[in-house]
Amino acid sequence: SAGYKIVQPKQAISLFKISGNYSPTMIRETVKELEKNRDITKITYHSGDSKLNVNHTIPVAEIVSLLENTNLDFTFIGTKKESQESNRTDMIRIIICSTFLTIGLILYYTTAMEIPAKASFLMAILSGGYPVALKGWKELRSLKPGMNLLMSVAVIGAVILGEWTEGSMVIFLFTLAQYLESWSITRARNSIGNLMEERPVTARVVDGNKTRIIAVEMVRKGDIVAVKPGERIPTDGKIISGSSFIDQSMITGESMPVKVSGNSVVYAGTLNKNGYLQIEATSTYPESTYNKITQLATQAQTQKAPQQKFVEKFARYYTPVVMFAALSIAVFPPLLADLSWNEWIYRALVLLVIACPCAFVISTPVTIISGLTNAIRKGIMIKGGLYLENFSKVNTIAFDKTGTLTRGEPEVQKVISLQSYEEELILSFAASLEMHSDHPLAQAIVSHTEKQSISFKKSENIQSLEGRGVSGVINGETILVGSHRMFEEKGICNGDLHEDLQLIEDENHTAVLVGKNNIIIGIIAITDKLREESISVLQELRRSGIRKISLLTGDNQRTAATIGKVLDIRDIHAELLPEDKLKIINELRRNNDYVAMVGDGINDAPALAAADIGIAMAVRGSDTALETADIALMDDDLTKIPYLKKLSNTTIKIVKQNLLIALLLKFTFLALAIPGYATLWMAVFADMGASLLVIFNGLRALQVKQ
Repeated sequence: SAGYKIVQPKQAISLFKISGNYSPTMIRETVKELEKNRDITKITYHSGDSKLNVNHTIPVAEIVSLLENTNLDFTFIGTKKESQESNRTDMIRIIICSTFLTIGLILYYTTAMEIPAKASFLMAILSGGYPVALKGWKELRSLKPGMNLLMSVAVIGAVILGEWTEGSMVIFLFTLAQYLESWSITRARNSIGNLMEERPVTARVVDGNKTRIIAVEMVRKGDIVAVKPGERIPTDGKIISGSSFIDQSMITGESMPVKVSGNSVVYAGTLNKNGYLQIEATSTYPESTYNKITQLATQAQTQKAPQQKFVEKFARYYTPVVMFAALSIAVFPPLLADLSWNEWIYRALVLLVIACPCAFVISTPVTIISGLTNAIRKGIMIKGGLYLENFSKVNTIAFDKTGTLTRGEPEVQKVISLQSYEEELILSFAASLEMHSDHPLAQAIVSHTEKQSISFKKSENIQSLEGRGVSGVINGETILVGSHRMFEEKGICNGDLHEDLQLIEDENHTAVLVGKNNIIIGIIAITDKLREESISVLQELRRSGIRKISLLTGDNQRTAATIGKVLDIRDIHAELLPEDKLKIINELRRNNDYVAMVGDGINDAPALAAADIGIAMAVRGSDTALETADIALMDDDLTKIPYLKKLSNTTIKIVKQNLLIALLLKFTFLALAIPGYATLWMAVFADMGASLLVIFNGLRALQVKQ
């Protein structure tokens, strides 16, 4: 009743190979059992090659599960999507409408056959206009007048006035304009659609000496998956055998294939170019990076930008006002000044067509979708048009240090022994607790300890002291591993230690202290090198209009100051806990700054949530950071942030241009319509022209380059 068309969910056709000798009766019983599920629309069994075709609207994993309950030995071969519906019907309608219109024009202007000419015009109006009239009636019935109602009134009025030529031309041009609008929006969405269609469907799981092909949804953590050259990797994992080049462009936006070999991390959906690989799955498909991207892409299109919401609200009131104005023009001049009814009704109809809000309504969404699509191509996931639009307002950016401005690959440089403890024992204590953490500093200690072939100790009662360190019990003794701040708070630090810490920090190292039973027994010095691009990225951000850059880190003050000096950052905040980062972000926002926060860890999540726009580094970032952030950089490439600023600025500029184009054209032709200088033909050309102009201008957001 609201005017929507209801369609069936898109169907998939899955193919299964039945192995073994089963009787026809057993196969028939299996088919009957499957057909009881209403989401399975059709099942076909080919006895010649023992293949079962299943048409369904539920995930293929559920079909596999149903077949597993039938005692049949089967192999999942693959699945394909049916096209849901196309715009072929609209194109056929346009061809029929244009054919009758052409016949009518020939008869009307070259012969005296007026009745056949009008009959041709009528057929053109009916063939092209019945969907418009149907939608217009629903708009009227629901008291929500829109463009279809305006066009319907204009065409009916033209026919009543005997303007058959113009009435049929109006319908033809309006139908053509709607078709072109639909085509252009589809083009803007194509990248996202292709992303969905390129998803891996099956996985080749190695089971002993055999391999079996299963639905990708059935892969579990720890499964060994074989991937041949030319196949897509089915889930996130690490390579345990083989080497190859992987095309990761759909994840990271990077067109050059990446070389991978033993222990390299790979992602679902990426393309194996030229080598046979065996991969240990580290996630299920729903948990994979690829699936998260497709979900974010879908979600992004449903969240409307502020400009789009404003335009839709404006159009809601604009249409009734226009209809009232047209009614006034049609009625009051003939009543009050005894002017021609036909002439002023005609002018009112022209006004209705010109005032149709097509261009105005379409101007923002086509631009925002183009911008979002461009970002996806570059490996940037933006969770909605709101964040793409608002990034143009950002004037302050706060950066986390470790894993953001630095490589996130810290290395142990040296171990300083205190209290005559051996360096190996200090590392063993620290690594035995830190092995349970995914913090980069913790992983550096664990990795270094393993390389030194130092054994780990059994640890108990491990507690994470958020933002400070970790505690636990080893051999009945309490072990502490963490920052200088944590030991200061516990009152187990002294002046002699400060001299050692100062020497470490002067060398741009981060100090991790190790304590045993309230005595500090050693210091582990760790260095995390700056990213090569950090300096140039910050310089480019300043040129783009960012007036303030802040450094927020849990590291010590001296190390933070050293890095800040290299990067020319003056606003430095060190030795921060998660709540401290949150407090600083809130202070920046209270100063009327529009703040973006860039981070990667769990301890950055509160600040990412509090910032006007949170940006997460996706490769090294924690799941919490990714879920909290508004934007994710899928390849952790800092150079994408200046590009994002450029894309946002350009997108907003195009949105404003489109609104200006639509309004100027409308008001120009409205000014011509009231005194009678504009015809219905001119009105439709103006409306269609404005729509196409804003569409093609909006598509320019697809062309913004990094």
